[in-house]
Amino acid sequence: MTPAADHSLTPLNLEEVDSLASIIMVMQRRFLANLMGELSRGKVSFPQFFLLGHLYTQGPSGMSCIATLMDHSMPAATGLVQRLEKLGYVKRSADKEDRRKVLVQATTKGSRLVEGIRQEMAANLEKVMERLEPTEQRAWLDIYRKINDYCTTCHR
Repeated sequence: MTPAADHSLTPLNLEEVDSLASIIMVMQRRFLANLMGELSRGKVSFPQFFLLGHLYTQGPSGMSCIATLMDHSMPAATGLVQRLEKLGYVKRSADKEDRRKVLVQATTKGSRLVEGIRQEMAANLEKVMERLEPTEQRAWLDIYRKINDYCTTCHR
């Protein structure tokens, strides 16, 4: 039995989890370096892009949802939305079911920014996938789907 096979049945220890955290930080720096350059050209901060990405994928959201998502107060969330609106990346409108509520959605310009960055990330991931065997690619996808499920269903 190979050492790799021995490890396949045991959970990671703290040292291995720490090593994984370091690997993730390197990946973030590698993938986010280009992202930050692109965002700075569009004058968008990372929190603004995070919100814009949410609006692009999930559709229009109310201000209370945005405040919760961003872990901001309502005034801070309003400021975040105002800055994106001023740049033309989002627009606000009254909720058709309750005119007192405001919905925020990505504009075409905002959607183009998110989609362009998503395509760049996909190109970077394609380069990574070229270094992996098909079984490793599938395992990676399965793992990231589980991570995505955790991140989109769990609360802080």
